[in-house]
Amino acid sequence: MPRRLRSPRAVFFAVLVAASGLPAGEFLPNVSIATAQTPAAIGRIESLDPAFASLVAEDAKIEVIADGFTWSEGPLWVPSASGGELLFSDIPRNTIFSWSAARGVQTFMTPSGYTGVTFYGLEPGSNGLALDAQGRLLACEHGDRRVSMLTAGGGKLTLADRYEGRRLNSPNDLVVHSSGSLFFTDPPYGLPQRADDPRRELDFCGIFRIDADGRLTLLSKQLARPNGIALSPDEKTLYVSQSDPAKAIWMTFPIGDDLTLGEGTLFYDATDQVQTLPGLPDGMCVDAAGHIWASGPGGIYVFNPAGKLLGRLLTGERTSNCALGGPDGKTLFITADSYLCRVQLL
Repeated sequence: MPRRLRSPRAVFFAVLVAASGLPAGEFLPNVSIATAQTPAAIGRIESLDPAFASLVAEDAKIEVIADGFTWSEGPLWVPSASGGELLFSDIPRNTIFSWSAARGVQTFMTPSGYTGVTFYGLEPGSNGLALDAQGRLLACEHGDRRVSMLTAGGGKLTLADRYEGRRLNSPNDLVVHSSGSLFFTDPPYGLPQRADDPRRELDFCGIFRIDADGRLTLLSKQLARPNGIALSPDEKTLYVSQSDPAKAIWMTFPIGDDLTLGEGTLFYDATDQVQTLPGLPDGMCVDAAGHIWASGPGGIYVFNPAGKLLGRLLTGERTSNCALGGPDGKTLFITADSYLCRVQLL
């Protein structure tokens, strides 16, 4: 990114911060958040293939840069001329936080995913976050059961909340296609009683697409619990994780020219790890070379595009998601239970 001029995305995002109504430095009341001045290291990094050495240095550490969250999720790096910041969700707290090296942790938006007036379960907030081509913040909202867009004026637009007249379960994660369409998953985890909630209106958990004209299309019902979602660099493959302890897997779906999905095929099966390591397949990201960085049992699994496991970043915690970012684009940010972590990549 040019140093002298602020990009349209950065300018738009500055407007969002101002429009959110949150004074700079305001923290959510009654939240004990610790920003690490000297980050502590947790877990360990495991190399399983010589190719891993070109991605992660032998002496790299999983650094905790902030702690005290209830369940951190949905990390999203937002670049700017001032160095950029990371947005991420704390789902139970119904809040989106921001983190930057200069300011530490601040509240960006609350409520983030539920605007009702009564108790709505333990996971009402936003989950996956993304930016569209215009720099607008997109969010999967558990409690309001929708995919939303934050406008420059500070208000929200609902992009999708119903399929064929029935309310979505609880949109979980999303990824934006270069065409302007976006793909998202819709498991039941944000419903107060999850799959058995009487408020549930769909009898399946789908993978959907929202087009630029607002049309919502069901793409697949193949997975019982679709969760994290990502695109290959050439946008010909959609990666989707399944957070089912009986079938903890990642799948690949071929994307047609009309943005429909072909039959999914198994990418990697981690079911045998579920009994010994905490967590399930969840959020993921893909780097420019096509490596998949995917949260799974015990931490982050690193695959090459062919599905070979190259190494793992084992946090030792239930690890929900990850995102690439930082001023040089070489930092992997990880949300792991109460922690926000980073790993410097090569």
